[in-house]
Amino acid sequence: RWLISRDDGAPNFSMRLFEIEPGGRTPLHSHPWEHEVFILEGTCRAIIGESEHLIGPGYAIYVPPGIKHSFINAGEELLRILCLIPHK
Repeated sequence: RWLISRDDGAPNFSMRLFEIEPGGRTPLHSHPWEHEVFILEGTCRAIIGESEHLIGPGYAIYVPPGIKHSFINAGEELLRILCLIPHK
């Protein structure tokens, strides 16, 4: 769900909220822009390139441009993450 975008007058960045059910994940993918991810709730297994990180609330992680990545709900509760990206 988009929280902030160009439609809100933000000239450079957008913010999205992802809610991932237990056992769910985002597809493994890459794109030409960076993004920053902040964990609000739940336990996340973040795959960033060849690395895996088990992270929880209050943790932030950087995803460089062009690197394959995925976010997996590794817990038994809803995983909620904020994702900030530059406008395409």
